[in-house]
Amino acid sequence: MTVADFSELTDKKPEKSLLVSKSRSGGRNSYGRITVRHVGGGNRNKLRVIDWKRDKDGIKAKVVALEYDPNRTAYIALLHYADGEKAYILAPSQLRVGMTVSSGPGAEIAVGNCLPLAAMPIGTIVHNVELQPGRGGQMGRSAGASIQLMARENDMATLRLPSGEMRMVRADCRATVGVIGNSEHQNVKVGKAGRKRHMGVRPQTRGTAMNPVDHPHGGGEGSTTAGRHPVTPWGVPTLGFRTRKKHKQSDRYIVRGRRRGKAGR
Repeated sequence: MTVADFSELTDKKPEKSLLVSKSRSGGRNSYGRITVRHVGGGNRNKLRVIDWKRDKDGIKAKVVALEYDPNRTAYIALLHYADGEKAYILAPSQLRVGMTVSSGPGAEIAVGNCLPLAAMPIGTIVHNVELQPGRGGQMGRSAGASIQLMARENDMATLRLPSGEMRMVRADCRATVGVIGNSEHQNVKVGKAGRKRHMGVRPQTRGTAMNPVDHPHGGGEGSTTAGRHPVTPWGVPTLGFRTRKKHKQSDRYIVRGRRRGKAGR
């Protein structure tokens, strides 16, 4: 079992005004039926309200703390704006306590600053990128993620995503400069079943260990293979089966798919 090194984080309790309670479903829908299996238990924690939009233009903010967020792989940074407002943002790798960040078209190209893609030079590394202007960042939000601005033509910008996909978005969409921190998260080994339970993940039984009445992979004498393409208990293909809808409307914005084909097919 391995754990992350939290030495860069500040020893501070989370900001109470930016915490909200998180409801637990146990994987059940409004009828009480389990629709998502293997969900339940786990440590109690609260959601940190993250400012995805970064729309306080022209007001500088000071980085007061770098904190751990139990709800995501990335670390978060607590900002104190000059007008007294407080907010959480995703913490880039080179952001440190005491630094100043800002947002808006006139902001510098510096780590932690948020500005439209139209105001950035080609080749800038960004994260927390909007898909539509004003909606808030939706791409590049996990630990170690980074997106590169490859080109700009008319009112569209071409981005290279972590998956290798080349995608166009509106040039007035906002993004934050820098690479998200905690890139070593991918090297963490959970190590034991109890640690997964702390995360709220319950045990999973292999389909090949079941009877035919319980799973399409079940049955056979002794230990056997699935004998077919892996499927869910209800016969839906899984483990590598592509679920992206064909002829999706957003296909026109994908210059090169993550499998080097158009729209990723």
